[in-house]
Amino acid sequence: MPIKVLIVDDSAVVRNILASELGSDPAIEVVETAPDPYVAREHIAKFKPDVITLDIEMPRMDGITFLRKLMKHFPMPVIVVSSLTQKGSELAMEALNEGAVDVMCKPGRAYSVGDMTTSLIEKIKAAARVRIEDFDALKDQLHRSKPNLALTRTTNKVVAIGASTGGTQALEYILTSLPSNSPGIVIVQHMPERFTRSFSLRLNDLCRIDVREAADGDRVVPGTALLAPGNMHMVLRRSGATYYVEVKEGPLVKRQRPSVEVLFNSVAKYAGSNAIGVILTGMGSDGADGMLKMKQNGALNIAQDEKTCVVFGMPNEAIKLGAVDKVLPLAKIPEAVLQYA
Repeated sequence: MPIKVLIVDDSAVVRNILASELGSDPAIEVVETAPDPYVAREHIAKFKPDVITLDIEMPRMDGITFLRKLMKHFPMPVIVVSSLTQKGSELAMEALNEGAVDVMCKPGRAYSVGDMTTSLIEKIKAAARVRIEDFDALKDQLHRSKPNLALTRTTNKVVAIGASTGGTQALEYILTSLPSNSPGIVIVQHMPERFTRSFSLRLNDLCRIDVREAADGDRVVPGTALLAPGNMHMVLRRSGATYYVEVKEGPLVKRQRPSVEVLFNSVAKYAGSNAIGVILTGMGSDGADGMLKMKQNGALNIAQDEKTCVVFGMPNEAIKLGAVDKVLPLAKIPEAVLQYA
């Protein structure tokens, strides 16, 4: 059975583009489109879609208000498709907190229609596998069980983390659990540009470590986490005893930019046995081959377990390759990182 998708967007042009592009995939059926949440509500009752794509800047009722009502009365997987603006990215972060499983930006300067819809199709297929009830229960459980960890001394280890669908919540849990002297961290979370800046600012407000969107040449030092900018690859480099990152353009790798594969390959080369790898929830295989190279070069690697993943694709691919040393529930990962460090 194809995945039934409802498109909610106030722009007729966007609705038509998305309907045409998504409908070209045999695994997806666009059951209807809606110009606002009021029409969407009627279509939800009639067609019972598996996944909704939702614009969050709409007249009559904004997307955040609609999302809250939807999650209360008809919980289902929602992917936010937002404009590439500062306001749009900030609202997208709010939408993730309200229960959306992923975010995308509309086609424009940074993303062609082809690139955007290729990525959106992957996200829809991942979202269709998500059980929203389990997703909400997991979030509640993690907020109740968050540890307050400490590290007795600083370390020059490098922690490399890769995540996709569901990763924003997983990253928030891990990073807010870590002490201020945690090892330096480099992160790829599949997310559009500008959205990563809003995400890093949100995390920085919540964490004891400093979290920021990476800039070219930033040093990887204890107490700091660097998040790859959306639509840019990030690689680790080394000069003497100093680690730093290079942020650069490049083609999609494993259909992604930024790509976990690109980051992990560089960590394998420049950090070797001084690295700790973590692969979190997400669809596809991005990062699995790079994680295997990390292990072959002496890194210690952790994968999130199936039960606590929103989508078990990326961790499962790394596990099947033999790239992982430990498979752990999300709640155990921060402590394991510090033990390895």
